[in-house]
Amino acid sequence: MNLPSLLQLAQYCKDSPIGKHLPDAIYVHVSAISCLHLTIQNIEQQARQFLPPQTRFNLIKFNYKNPKISYLDYPNFEENPHPALVASTQVNWQTGDLTYFYYGDRPNPPILHRKETFLAPDHPQYAQFAHLTQQEEVLGLLKNSRNIGTSQYWENHLQQQKIEIHNHTLACPLFVTSKILTPTIKRHRAAIKRNTLSKPVRLAIEAGLFSEESTFFDYGCGYGTDVKFVSDRGIASSGFDPYYQPQNPHKNADVVNLGYIINVIEDAQERRQALLNAWALARQVLIVAAQVLIHDDIQGLIAYEDGIITSRNTFQKYYEQDELKTYIDQVLEVDAIPVALGIYFVFRDESQAEAFRASRFRSRATTPRIRLTVKRFEDYQPLLQPVMNFITERGRLPFPEELESQHWSSLEAEFKTIKRAFQVILQATDASEWDAITQTRRQDLMVYLALTHFGKRPKLRDLSSMIQKDIKFLFGSYQSACTAADLMLMTLGNLALIQERCHQSKIGQKRPHSLWVHISALSNLDPVLRLLEGCASRTIGRPEEATIIKFHTQKPKITYLFYPHFDTEPHPCLRTSVEIDLRDLQVKYRDYDPRFNPPILHQKEQLILPDYPNYAKFAKLSDQERQWGLLDELSRIQTADAWQRYLKEHCAELKGHRLVWRKDADPYQMKLLKAKMRHRKNQFS
Repeated sequence: MNLPSLLQLAQYCKDSPIGKHLPDAIYVHVSAISCLHLTIQNIEQQARQFLPPQTRFNLIKFNYKNPKISYLDYPNFEENPHPALVASTQVNWQTGDLTYFYYGDRPNPPILHRKETFLAPDHPQYAQFAHLTQQEEVLGLLKNSRNIGTSQYWENHLQQQKIEIHNHTLACPLFVTSKILTPTIKRHRAAIKRNTLSKPVRLAIEAGLFSEESTFFDYGCGYGTDVKFVSDRGIASSGFDPYYQPQNPHKNADVVNLGYIINVIEDAQERRQALLNAWALARQVLIVAAQVLIHDDIQGLIAYEDGIITSRNTFQKYYEQDELKTYIDQVLEVDAIPVALGIYFVFRDESQAEAFRASRFRSRATTPRIRLTVKRFEDYQPLLQPVMNFITERGRLPFPEELESQHWSSLEAEFKTIKRAFQVILQATDASEWDAITQTRRQDLMVYLALTHFGKRPKLRDLSSMIQKDIKFLFGSYQSACTAADLMLMTLGNLALIQERCHQSKIGQKRPHSLWVHISALSNLDPVLRLLEGCASRTIGRPEEATIIKFHTQKPKITYLFYPHFDTEPHPCLRTSVEIDLRDLQVKYRDYDPRFNPPILHQKEQLILPDYPNYAKFAKLSDQERQWGLLDELSRIQTADAWQRYLKEHCAELKGHRLVWRKDADPYQMKLLKAKMRHRKNQFS
C-alpha cells in the first residue's frame, strides 16, 4: 500500500468535518472512522495491523506532527458522561513501533468532555451528548479547559459549583441525604523514616547556607533524621514535632526547615500559622518545602477540604508550583526563591537573597592558562594566583577588603598597585581570555537583573557590596545595567530571535524544532537562551534530576529531560520529562516506563562540552555508528525497540560504547554491509 506523506494526512484530518480537532491532532470515535477520508482510513488500517491481539479501544487519535496513531480505551463511553481513560496504545504507522500507557491504576486519570465531537451526527446518542455540553457551557463549567481534564479536578469543580450529573443531564442537589462525617486526620503518619538528609536540607547545605557557626532548627522534624545528620556535621541542631518530639521547645536558629509540613495540615488557618511561626524563628533563611502537582501516581485518595486524604488517613495539600510560591509570598510578605520543584528558600536579609539569586546564574569559567615563560611572573606566581582566581570569579580587579589583609599588603609591597600586579599577569597570559571572562560576567549580571524584573527589583543598596562593585565596574552604573538587562528581556517575546539563537548555537544538539543541551553546558549558552531558561527556573525551580534542557523554537516552552544513565549507557532511555509553558507557567509531567519502548538518545557528544568526562568516548561511538550507516535515518531510531531492530538489520550490537558484529549475523548480509562501509569510507576520504 502506498501511504501518503504526513503533511497530506494532516491536511485531510484538518479538512474533516468529523472528529474533535486539537492543534496537533484529531480524535475520532471508532464508529465514525468510515466517515473519514479514504486516505485516513487506509492509514488507520495500516496502523491497526501492528496492534497486539485483543487491544481494546473506542477512540482513535491521529497525530499531525508525527506518523503516530493512538488507540484509546475509554470504557463506558456511552454510559458515563465523562469517561476516564484506562489505556493508550500508540502506533507508528511507518515503522510499527508500539508505545503502551496504562492509566487504570491511577486515581486521577484523564477524562473526556464534549463527547459528541468525537461522533458522526447520525450516532444515536449524539443529541444527548450535545445537550449536556450545551448545559455545561451555559454554566461556564468548561471555561478552564486546562484544569478540568482529569477526574479529580472535574469532580472538585462540580462540587464547588454544587452541580451533579444524572443520566447526561445537569442537576442541583436540593438537600443532603446523609450526614457527612469529618475524617480523623493522623498527621504523624505522614512522617517518613529516612537514612539520609531530606532533599530540602541537602540542597541548603549544597548551596552553602550553613557555616560552622550556623544553628539549625527543624520545625516539624518527625523522627529527627535531618536534626541528626546536620548535627553530625558539627552544626548546633534541634527540632520540634507535635507528635514525636513534643517536649522540645521552639528555638530561634540561623536556618529553619519547614519541610513538607504545610501540605499535611488540613486546617487552612493552622497551616498559615505554622508558616508564620517557622519564619519568626529564622534569623537568616527559612526552607519551605511542600508537595506539588506534577503527576498523579498515588493510590487510594479521597477529597477533603482543599486537599486529599490518603489511605493512611493523612492529609495532603497538593499545590501547583506557582500557587505554592504565591502562598509563601503572600503569607510572609516576601519573594521566595525556588530551588527545586516544591522547595523554596526565604532569606531574612535582602542582600543575601540577591547574592544567592545572582550566584545561580553565574557561568562556569576557567582561569586562563600560562602561555609564556616570564621570570617575573614565575617569581611571584604564588602571590598573583589569588588575584587571578578573583578576576576569574568576578570579571574585575579586587578591592583591598576583598582579599586577605596580609595578602593585600604583600601585593602593595611588591607591585605598589593592583593594576601593576595585573600587568605582570598579562605578560604570561592571553589578554583576550581575560576580556572574555569580563564579558561573561557582564552577561551573568544581565541575566540575573533581567529576571528581577518579574518581581520587586532590588534597589542598589539592597545588593551586597561585592555585587555593587561588579555593577560599577562592568556597567558604569546600576541604571545602565538594568537598562541593558531589560532590553535583553524584551527579546524573549521574539520567537524568531529565539529560533535564530538556537540555530546559531555552537553548543547543543540541533533538532527540527528545538535545541537540546546538557545541563552542564547551560552556563556556556547564548545569554538570551540562558535568560529563557531562567524564566522557567525562577518560578518552578530547575528539577534537580534534569539531564537535558530542551529549548522549543516554535513555542515559548522549556522542557527538562531526565536520562538517569546518561554517562554509562551508549543510548540512554528517557525516564521523565517536565515541560513548562512560559505563557502561563503550566507544568506538564510525563513518566516513561522503561518497559514500554521509551525514547532514547543518539550522538551524546553533541549535547555536552569537550571538557565533559568521556566526551571522546561518546564521540568515537558516534563516528563508528556513522561509518556503519546507523545514523542515516535518525527518524527511524528514536525509541529503544526501533534502535534494537535497526541494529539487528545491520548485523550489529553494542558492547559498552563500542559497535561489534553480531555472532549470529548472516555472513552474506555482513559481506554486503562491509562493502557499503568501504564505499562510504572512499566517498568521504
